[in-house]
Amino acid sequence: MPEPGPQGFLNLNKTKGMTSHDCVAILRRCLGIKKVGHGGTLDPMAEGVLPLALGRATRLLPYLPPEKSYEAVVRFGLTTTTDDLDGTVLTQVKAGDLSWPTLAAILPEFVGTLEQVPPQFSAIQVGGKRLYDLARRGQGVTPPPRSITIHHLQMRHWQPGDYPELTLTVDCGPGTYIRSLARDLGQRVGTGATLVSLRRTLSGGFSWPDSLTLESVKTRLEAGTLYLIPSSAALGHLPAIALVPPLAQAWQQGQKIAVPLVLPLGQPHRVLAAESGELLGIGQAEDRQGEAILKAKMVLQPWIPASPTSHPEQIRQG
Repeated sequence: MPEPGPQGFLNLNKTKGMTSHDCVAILRRCLGIKKVGHGGTLDPMAEGVLPLALGRATRLLPYLPPEKSYEAVVRFGLTTTTDDLDGTVLTQVKAGDLSWPTLAAILPEFVGTLEQVPPQFSAIQVGGKRLYDLARRGQGVTPPPRSITIHHLQMRHWQPGDYPELTLTVDCGPGTYIRSLARDLGQRVGTGATLVSLRRTLSGGFSWPDSLTLESVKTRLEAGTLYLIPSSAALGHLPAIALVPPLAQAWQQGQKIAVPLVLPLGQPHRVLAAESGELLGIGQAEDRQGEAILKAKMVLQPWIPASPTSHPEQIRQG
């Protein structure tokens, strides 16, 4: 049976000082539901877009657009244990000679596919344990580098001084740590650097200007004006295929069905009910001896057979 309660996505504007889990816990209490998930952790010191999924929409989080954008402020001449101002200071060296042209010259080196070492204080697991747990116990482990992609970096503002600060925007792929980027920029110019502030302006296809604070969510909930983003809209970046009732039923029951060869192979598709446009789940077309076959990667709406007393028109397909 379909799950009761709210279903869909919420574009939350997380405030500084809260963890992503804090936001999820508050929404669970406010809405009275257990199934609430987020689409990418934000550090407590960061603010901005935190995509939240409610109900069965939590199963769709992996299919949101992976690209992210940030506005970051980096301070040079300072390094910390956490690569941001929440950590203990490790080194402090005046960097008054550093200039905008120097940074502008080296910034292109940090664009493209790179190897990046995550911060020691991060949620990455090594040997089944979170790095931040190991670091807090004095058992700091340097994690192995990971391949990340930075699509675009742009310098926005330069504040000169003994400990100058650079404001920049970052467009990147998943898994990119902006704290690590700040640390690596500091190492590159020889002064050290740490992250001062961070705002995520784009995540999962949701943008910061359209996001809601928790206070706004609570106010709208009390007024009955809180509307969730439908799953079909949140996944609008994926190609779609619509199935007529007999094919939709077969696909929902786990059968592989033949589809036109023009359907792109090997990538996720939204599978829709042809009559209603309802999102049934996520499918993927594969080549089987020259024939395109649509298999189910995730069935969002299970097929519900009619009861013996149901009138045929009352049978719900999807």
